[in-house]
Amino acid sequence: MALLTAPAERAGDPELAPAVAADIDKFEHVLAEYLAGRVDEDAFRVFRLNNGVYGQRQGGHNQMVRIKFPGGAVTPAQLDVLADVADAFSRGWGHLTTRQNVQFHFVQLERVPALLRQLAAVGLTTREACGDTVRNVMACHLAGACPAEVLDVGPWAEATFRHFLHHPYAQRLPRKFKINFSGCARDCGQAMFNDVGVVAVHREGSDGRAEPGFRVFLGGGLGANPHPAQALEPFTARDDLLVTIEAVLRTFDHDGERNNNRRARLKWVIDRLGIDEVRRRILRERTLLLASSSWPGGVPALVDALGDEPAGGDPAGAPGGTPVRLVSRTARSEFERWRAANVVVGAASGAVSAVAHAPLGDLTAVQFRDLASTIRDLGCTAVVTNRQNIALRGVDPGRLVELHGRLVAAGLAQPGAELARDVVSCPGADTCNLAVTQSRGLASDIGRALEEAGLADVEGIRINISGCTNSCGQHHVADIGLHGAERRVDGVSAPGYQLLLGGHLGETEVAFGQRALRLPAKAVSEAVVRLVGRYQEERRVAETFASWLERSGGAASVGEALADLDRWPTRAERPDYYIDFDETGPFSGEVGQGECAAS
Repeated sequence: MALLTAPAERAGDPELAPAVAADIDKFEHVLAEYLAGRVDEDAFRVFRLNNGVYGQRQGGHNQMVRIKFPGGAVTPAQLDVLADVADAFSRGWGHLTTRQNVQFHFVQLERVPALLRQLAAVGLTTREACGDTVRNVMACHLAGACPAEVLDVGPWAEATFRHFLHHPYAQRLPRKFKINFSGCARDCGQAMFNDVGVVAVHREGSDGRAEPGFRVFLGGGLGANPHPAQALEPFTARDDLLVTIEAVLRTFDHDGERNNNRRARLKWVIDRLGIDEVRRRILRERTLLLASSSWPGGVPALVDALGDEPAGGDPAGAPGGTPVRLVSRTARSEFERWRAANVVVGAASGAVSAVAHAPLGDLTAVQFRDLASTIRDLGCTAVVTNRQNIALRGVDPGRLVELHGRLVAAGLAQPGAELARDVVSCPGADTCNLAVTQSRGLASDIGRALEEAGLADVEGIRINISGCTNSCGQHHVADIGLHGAERRVDGVSAPGYQLLLGGHLGETEVAFGQRALRLPAKAVSEAVVRLVGRYQEERRVAETFASWLERSGGAASVGEALADLDRWPTRAERPDYYIDFDETGPFSGEVGQGECAAS
């Protein structure tokens, strides 16, 4: 289902497809009825969320608008429109999320229809980006360019997005439903903590050849009670994938909890019924789905048209076929440091992928436009990553110096990808109703502290922050994870964080971080510097943070070495301990009514 009749690049004012125009007309009509007092508040909230419009902490008519990018793919024309939206509707910048969306804050409710039309003109939609729906369908940002992949899952993510957009079963689910794709067991797409996680795998066919297909995992989730996804069956053929995902969705719709929002995700269905019974119901649903008019069996036409052949072998000869950096980490020039950290050899043709690093996931209108012109001029493509950056794909190796220069001019050339400075954060109490703390402010302070300590370039360590337990910043799967928590000191509220250590995923497994200790917000940066410094000093060659942590006694033991930081000075001694980052007044742990937070 094509969203628009318009081409990817601008061509005047393209005419919207009738279904898209009707959708936006409906939003405009219902909004007018709501503003006139003729639509119930709760009904409008559900309607608004299903259209990707989310209330902000500031209240009134301030809204966050979330735009879906299936598989993260974004075109130059779309980047130009994002720049226009940032200038005309928001505050001059947009935010890249951990689920490959782009969000704009402080959009006034009355102006949303005009914004939706501007997005739709370049094939973008906010439909079902929030609410109890099928959310944005994610994929590994190196899909189609990674030598380790079994299949290019990019076309599969797009086909899945198109199938479920406006699907009758995807509108009023018991709770939100998230789908991720990874092209191999390294799981860069993060399949192992989603409602449906799809990983491309091989099995031996009847002729002895390796047959590519998928392994489907289900019932994963983060939030306050993280659950690892569990396998549905050993192998799902390409012909059966989309019908399998629909069978999972329908089973969730039939059996999900509708009276208790806190126990409504698919993971709780598995807890209640058991994985074996859930598997039985899904496989039965899949068998009988042939009778449905929406039966999506077979390889989707879009996948047939685009192809899903893997990228092929690694021209640099990396062991195991994994993507490789181009130079050593001892590089000294700015260009070499950037190339070592942010550039990956990704395809047999020798083309490379390079990451434009967006600190905190923020891009200004000027940066959106700079990226659009860079992509056009260099003839590459772009993907939003799940670490809140932009991956530029299919770059000519001979133009890397030119690309670096353009990213420097745009302020996007920090050697940040997969280094300690690449801190991930949710929006936090800046705009979110549920956040307890200013996670973005802490992320900035951690970055500052690492730079000053000379540790920002340490590789192989991921730092993620959430402003509350709901894990929108994915703190559970980070080497160093932090979530905001109110602390009470002599009866006074103060901003604090829970530190978790050792989260990671890969090889179709996920490990959630373990609690180490709680810290005052203003002591967290020093704790992180100590942790990163100790890891850098003590680790063995190529040792992961998780392996080092286990060798060092685990999260609790390592946390004991930081216990001196869990000390609350009096307000007279350190008044800043009682004021959160980016705030000027005393801390308040009050939160608002959530609308679609993780759980």
